[in-house]
Amino acid sequence: MLDAPLPRVPVETPSGSAPPLLTAVSRQGDPRLAAAELADALRHESLGFVLFFCSAEYPLAALSAALDEAFDGVPVAGCTTAGEISPQGYERGCIVAIGLDRRDFAVSCALVEDLEGFDLLRAQGLVEGLLEECRRRAVAPLGEHSFALTLLDGLSSCEEQVLATLDAALGRIPSFGGSAGDDNRLAHTHVHAGRRFHDQAAVVVMINTRLPFEVFTTHHLRPRTEKLVVTRADRERRRVLELNAVPAAEEYARLVGLPVAALEAAVFARHPLAVRIGEQHFVRSIQRVNDDGSLDFYCAVENGIVLTAMEPAPLLDDLAGVLGGLTQRLGEPSLVIGCDCFLRRLELESLARVEEASRLLSRARVVGFNTYGEQHHGMHINQTFTGVAIGPRPTP
Repeated sequence: MLDAPLPRVPVETPSGSAPPLLTAVSRQGDPRLAAAELADALRHESLGFVLFFCSAEYPLAALSAALDEAFDGVPVAGCTTAGEISPQGYERGCIVAIGLDRRDFAVSCALVEDLEGFDLLRAQGLVEGLLEECRRRAVAPLGEHSFALTLLDGLSSCEEQVLATLDAALGRIPSFGGSAGDDNRLAHTHVHAGRRFHDQAAVVVMINTRLPFEVFTTHHLRPRTEKLVVTRADRERRRVLELNAVPAAEEYARLVGLPVAALEAAVFARHPLAVRIGEQHFVRSIQRVNDDGSLDFYCAVENGIVLTAMEPAPLLDDLAGVLGGLTQRLGEPSLVIGCDCFLRRLELESLARVEEASRLLSRARVVGFNTYGEQHHGMHINQTFTGVAIGPRPTP
């Protein structure tokens, strides 16, 4: 069955003076109280769409029902996280939300439930449906004033196929997004659309806006000289059994100078591997060590690829430079929607720099979530900060 945009309740265009984007956070554990708190902060007569990111600690069925009730008549989409970025910076155990004003944004949303069967024909139909819905309420010409946001089940292992196919259908429309998390449990991740949460699924949100914007990505990792060749891999499971013809965990442990027993997420964050494509390096982050000495990755791996050892440059210096550049080009942002790899956050925690990072994110008006992988122009990437910066509302 062809994936189609989710139905939307039509509303009249009102007047008012609300800013183009509103943000809210609730730390209430009760879903009804949390949804009500978000609605109190976001609802106004021009609210057209709500995007949220929530801790997997919430009872998801109850949360979905509460959001549906609190935002009755307003479409809502989102996902679970490996940590949240609120207007105050890094958080855990909460829900953050963004309200988009329909005078500045025309938004359409579609759910993809069959990730493995998502081929080019289905992608083209999905994109055409999204654009047609946006076209009916467009606030600016579609081609140069639209972008797509993708949210995927972070444990689906289908990101590469889905994103490459979707990118081909999107053409020149820029896209970004993040893979849903589950508070670092690596057990169950979910996306939300159509009034409920889904696993093994993706949500595609098409956003047309009259505000200036820029889709971007950055990382702070630099290549070293050491290389590791994948000599035995299980592509379907994203599992590397051998590196340089040696059990994978053993060879990686030798590279980082630690015993295999000491390998954990914080080590993977500080000592990533990357594949070189052209002149750029794209990180392939390690997810876990298995009992048989193999390594599971968050991104696709296969026999014969060469992995380059990477080392971190100062993370916050890189991020401050990128955010500052966006402000110079767009003006003071209305908002930056950020998809920040959870391994970056682990690195900051290990360096005791989370509070400093939170201040930087707050000053730059970043709201978003920590991901199990990021998406940029059809590529599934790791250990990046990827997002969209949305500039100020044009003056009349």
